[in-house]
Parts: sequence; C-alpha cells; structure tokens
Amino acid sequence: MNATITGAVDYRDSGLVFPPGFTFGSATAAYQVEGAANEDGRAASIWDTFSKTPGKVWNGDSGDVACDHYHRWESDLDLMADMGLGAYRFSIAWPRVVPTGRGAVNAKGIDFYSRLVDGLRERGIRPVATLYHWDLPQALEDEGGWANRATSDAFEEYAAIMGEALGDRVHTWTTLNEPWCSAYLGYGQGGHAPGRHEPAAALTAVHHLNLAHGRAVQALRATSTGTPDYSITLNFHVLRGVGENSGEAVRRIDALANRAFTHPLLKGEYPEDLMADTADVTDWSFVADGDLKTINQPIDVLGVNYYSTATVQMWDGSSPRQQNDGHKGAAGGTAWPGSDTVVEFMEQPGPYTEMGWNIAPDGLEELLVSLGEQFPNQPLMVTENGAAFADVVSSDGSIHDDERLDYLRRHFTAAHRAIDRGVDLRGYFVWSLLDNFEWGFGYAKRFGIVRVDFQSLERTLKDSGKWYAQLARTGMLPG
Repeated sequence: MNATITGAVDYRDSGLVFPPGFTFGSATAAYQVEGAANEDGRAASIWDTFSKTPGKVWNGDSGDVACDHYHRWESDLDLMADMGLGAYRFSIAWPRVVPTGRGAVNAKGIDFYSRLVDGLRERGIRPVATLYHWDLPQALEDEGGWANRATSDAFEEYAAIMGEALGDRVHTWTTLNEPWCSAYLGYGQGGHAPGRHEPAAALTAVHHLNLAHGRAVQALRATSTGTPDYSITLNFHVLRGVGENSGEAVRRIDALANRAFTHPLLKGEYPEDLMADTADVTDWSFVADGDLKTINQPIDVLGVNYYSTATVQMWDGSSPRQQNDGHKGAAGGTAWPGSDTVVEFMEQPGPYTEMGWNIAPDGLEELLVSLGEQFPNQPLMVTENGAAFADVVSSDGSIHDDERLDYLRRHFTAAHRAIDRGVDLRGYFVWSLLDNFEWGFGYAKRFGIVRVDFQSLERTLKDSGKWYAQLARTGMLPG
C-alpha cells in the first residue's frame, strides 16, 4: 500500500460519533497472556522452544507464566465487561488443544476455551477467536513446520475440531493472525520462532499458510452449527517511496508484504510480478492444482493490523544497505526473498513509540481507503492497533499514559475519517488489553491499556483504558 501524506491534519479530533453497531474491542494472543505452559496437557509450541533458546528473547523471558490469564480469565472478563467492550479477540493455543498438532485431542484444552467463550457471552461480549497466533506445535515444526505442506492438512483438522467444539457460540472465526510474520520472520529473517534463515522456505510457508486459511474456512463452515462470521487478519505494510525509481522499491515490497496474501485470498491468484521477482529463490512448484481455488474462500470481514509506515528506496550499492522490516521490531536478515539485496528501508521521521515505530495515523486512513478501493465489497475490521510506551506508576498507583491515549485518539480519528470517505469499517480492536509477553522483547515493552505487574500479576486500568472505556460505552470520541 502506498500511503499519501495528508497535509497538516493532526488527527486529534473529539466528539466524532461512530456508526451504530460499530464494534469496540480489544485483543490478546494465547502465548502472550495465558501462561500455564505446562499445565492440563498443553505441549510445547515453537515459541516455547524459541524463547528458551539463549539470546533469542530479551532477558531470557518466556510465556511460561505471562499474565496468568489461564487462571485469571474470569476476573479479566469482568474487567472487559466493566469497560463496556463489545468484543474480545483472543487466540486459541493449538498445542493446548491438539498437543502434537494432529491426532489426540486434549479435552482440558477444549474445556478452557469453552468456558472462556461462555463467560464472554454471559457478559455480553462477542467472542472473536483466532485459530493461529504463531504458536505452532513444536511436533509439527520438527516435521518441517509451515514449509511442509502437511502442516496445512493438520491445520484443517484442527479447525474442524474447534468448529465442532465452539462453532455454535463463537461470533467470528479468524483463521490466521499475520501470516506475513509467521512466514518471513519465522522462516526467512529468523527473528521470530522457529528462527530459520531460509528464503525459499519462507515463500513456501507463505503459500502453505494461505492454503491453511482456505482449508480452515471450509472446515469451520462444515462443523460450525451457529452463524459465525469468517475472517483472516493481515498486517499491511503502508509504503512510502523515496529516491530515484522509488516506485519500483514500493512495488517489490508491496508484492511480498501485501499482495502475496490479498491476491490469492481475495482474487484467487498470485501476482505475476511477485513470482518474477522471486524466480531466483523458488519456482513456486509447491502451488498445486486447485490450491488457489481452495484459498479463495469468501470471508465476511478482512482483519487489518496497523502500527506504522515504512519508507523504501532502491539500493544503489554505494553504501551499506539499511534493513528494517517495519513491524514487530525485527530487523535485517532475509525477510524479503528476492528483494533483500535491492531494496533498503529508510529511517522514518518521528515521533516514535517505545518500539521505535513512527507514529503516523495518516497511514491508517490511507490504508483503509486503499483497501476499500481495491476490494470494494469486502468489509474491514481494524483487528490490532496500539502503542508501547514506558509507563510510569504514580504514587497513588494510577498510570497517566498520555502518549498512548493521544496515539489512540489520533488513530481512531483516522479510522473515522476513512469511514467518512466511504470505507466499510465494522470495528476496531485495541492492542492490547493487557501488558504482556511482547515476543522477542519479552516483558520490556508494554502495549496494554491495562497495566500488569509481572511480579504480583495485579491489573490496573491505565488512563488510556479509562478513555477507551468511555468511547466503547458511548460510541463518541471523548474530549
């Protein structure tokens, strides 16, 4: 997506009213919040293995305990209800339900998510369940992981299990969260689990993740007895080109980051330029007859994750090349098969979040408008947006996180502007409900609108959470 900077707009509006029925929710992921890593039959995931590998995660942190949501889910749900949230986007830990990825089902795992879904519904909160937020069972990685086509088969079976178990009560099924991260950071750049540095495997993983989505939608439709919506969540790269031949730099990264997913998912095809750009990496022979038809399943809503923009230019070879993937803090390496030696990522203008990501609400507006223009009949949902800042706890225990509150105000303003421009945007999930395990950064970065004391595990609503609760209750952007 090529963003257009929108002049002097500062995106600090108030009093804006969102459409009736607009969903205000918040989101978490299983490995980041649940803990109970070795309880009730859960087996190891690739993130258990990765986080325990020396040097992979800040301070040697892991998700063994995380926020202990597995034991504290009822009070966490009460907190959501007190905030007036309309929906909760959570993920299901595959190795908690099917410990080895295929075969025997762990009843205690199913029971946990069944209680969670029932608890949400009892409180009037819509359950939005993500089947895969990066925690692949280690047993499947041992057999090749997402570079192995058989993992797509296993995911289809897992989806059918969850559809049968919860498909009568889940409001929205999301198959995958950010397959870009799973494929490129996990198998190419190596900054995420499983930590491999194999460009060809990364592109193979792209396809097998896309295929897994299509098969999972089919399996969920066949087993869900309710009337759930079906979705996938993608993290989009909002690109700005600079320098000579900037359009070529944008085109290359757009093909790898965005169109490698949107085109097979929503159009039933891989872009020809993507395949040409990566011809020296792979011949794409892993795409079998019928795969694209399977991938191209109708979905009810497209999940959109947005945090920052990225500026790219063609590298002329005259100086050391800058590399940064612009998302989730991982940088360098071979995150861009076929373009990693010709495109460089330039430093973004500030201000920045604690992650070093630039704050650019105009990028969210332009992204939503661009998607609305490309796919005019496809409803959208912002499924992640938020910011990490170094919170300070006041002497009275309160957290005046003015920077995060301002960030959210500006991005909700951007979303409202997109709606005014005709975008069919159905809702917005703030990332994250809780401070949690932030992948390679461990517990060093806090995204939550609720603070978690990682010693006592006490929860405290931050000022941003109070502001968001007012927005969720009234549908009007607070002053």
